[in-house]
Amino acid sequence: MRYLLLYFSLFLWLNAKPFKVASYNVENLFDARYQGTEYEEYIPHKHNWNARMVEIKLKHTAEVICDLDADILGLQEVENEQILRRLSTLLRRVGCPYRYSTITQKKGAPIQVALLSRYPIRKSRDIVVSIAPRVRNILEAEVEVGGYPLTLFVNHWKSKGYDGFESKRIAYAKALKRRLATLPPQREYILLGDFNSDYNADDTLSEKNNDTDGKTAFNDILPTRINGKLVRERDLFKTKQMILYTLWLELPIEKRWSQKFYGKRSTPDQIVIPRTLVDGRGIDYVNDSFGVFHRDYLFTKRGYINRWRYKHGKHMAKGYSDHLPVYAWFDTLPYKPTAIPPQKVDESVKSIDDLYRLQSLEHPVLLKDAVVVFRRGNHALLKQSPEGRGIFLYGCASRLKEGLRYDLQVEGLKRYKGLMELLGAHIVKQKGKVDLTAYRWKSLQHKLRQNEVVEEIEGTYRHGALYLGDQKIPIYFKNKRFIPKEGSRLKIAYAHLGYYKRLQLVIYSKKDFETLE
Repeated sequence: MRYLLLYFSLFLWLNAKPFKVASYNVENLFDARYQGTEYEEYIPHKHNWNARMVEIKLKHTAEVICDLDADILGLQEVENEQILRRLSTLLRRVGCPYRYSTITQKKGAPIQVALLSRYPIRKSRDIVVSIAPRVRNILEAEVEVGGYPLTLFVNHWKSKGYDGFESKRIAYAKALKRRLATLPPQREYILLGDFNSDYNADDTLSEKNNDTDGKTAFNDILPTRINGKLVRERDLFKTKQMILYTLWLELPIEKRWSQKFYGKRSTPDQIVIPRTLVDGRGIDYVNDSFGVFHRDYLFTKRGYINRWRYKHGKHMAKGYSDHLPVYAWFDTLPYKPTAIPPQKVDESVKSIDDLYRLQSLEHPVLLKDAVVVFRRGNHALLKQSPEGRGIFLYGCASRLKEGLRYDLQVEGLKRYKGLMELLGAHIVKQKGKVDLTAYRWKSLQHKLRQNEVVEEIEGTYRHGALYLGDQKIPIYFKNKRFIPKEGSRLKIAYAHLGYYKRLQLVIYSKKDFETLE
């Protein structure tokens, strides 16, 4: 028996090979048969959605899947089993076959989640989140890879769009967490799909979606955060409590995006692993193998994601999806931990002035006594002193409050068209209120520099600029509906002195200015 076991182990080792797991939101893969649950734009024979359009959409979807070449692929936004079979048939015909597939069966839901696999799917089931017809189920499927069972959980949580409150996503997270709690301790599984949550959801939750007092589905209900910080690779080896590691943390912060949501780069598409995929037994994650799938055809000439085109109420037979696929590699060989643990904080950088001398950040930086002098939505301006430089926080300021002082751990430094930005910020300590009077300019007589706040200035709007006596400065309105008539006299209550190829005033909200005449 001992020799038989040794032979079997040697057989598995000799036949071990890496395999690729991916997730792709295909953006509304519907058929041309009327079901009664379709989105308005996909009702057959309306809006140019017909059999020909379905064939084009299928071909474009198959093109991406073939190039992606994943061995196991989770799909989101697939209407039903019939269109999934047509996709599988097309993939086989063009030389990218998937022998096995499964899909959720939620009645009344316009779209489902599915799984394509080159490995046998031994069993699958739906995890019911709610009996409400438009609340999607989570797909659970067990595949067999190299003699080892691996469970996949394919997710598509509630969108952040209309009625996209965080409590809706928390319902998904709770249903998934309940199921994970029933699994044997050594079960190997992967969470993947479109979670409609950023990997750092606790820092990016918007005010309009926040009906949970800041609690988030992805970071607070799913245990992707421990002791107030995101779970890191090293944490998987330190504790026996159930924690989950999002693979987005394997990438530099400036490369962490798979979708643009209202112009903001976001990370809804996730691959998340437990400690059993780094324990050196069975199947393990291949370290640093996570990535976002890019091909030139997935982007427009202007660099936007080349999504499926719907314009003037008609499908245009162009484009692919509004998401990019994400992928990671796994193997039956043992996980290889990162050899050198990352430096916790770069202690040589202490001030915002120091940041302006850098081109990028290799390690996080601790900014002490950073005052939030301006905040709009998920964006904010920080200063450490009234006379010091300001710096812009892009898309990561939802937990900060204007007029408070913090110690912040920041990361991800970049210049966008000349504007200095930080792409990540985590609260280390809140240190009380600050009178902002000295932190804001009430005129433009100072030496003009980016990332300052100006208030209570008046001028005349002409040709995209604000004229203040003998001074002129370009002015940009975030919402084009706010643009005033030529010659209007404006009183600016509150503006960001930003930069886009040149210095300019940036107006974020209608309440930040008024028209005097």
